Amino acid sequence: MKEFFAMGGYAWFVWPSYLLTFLAVIANIVIARRSLAAAQAEARRRLAIAGEEG
Repeated sequence: MKEFFAMGGYAWFVWPSYLLTFLAVIANIVIARRSLAAAQAEARRRLAIAGEEG
């Protein structure tokens, strides 16, 4: 098991790259959810305005 975590001596390169990849995926999910929520709010606002005019 120790050999696995040592990654053949390349652990200082491998594990930070895993961490950065994980953070990028999490950031992508968070940004996408915020963008979706903002788009939905904008769509609701536009539908409400259109409903008042019609």
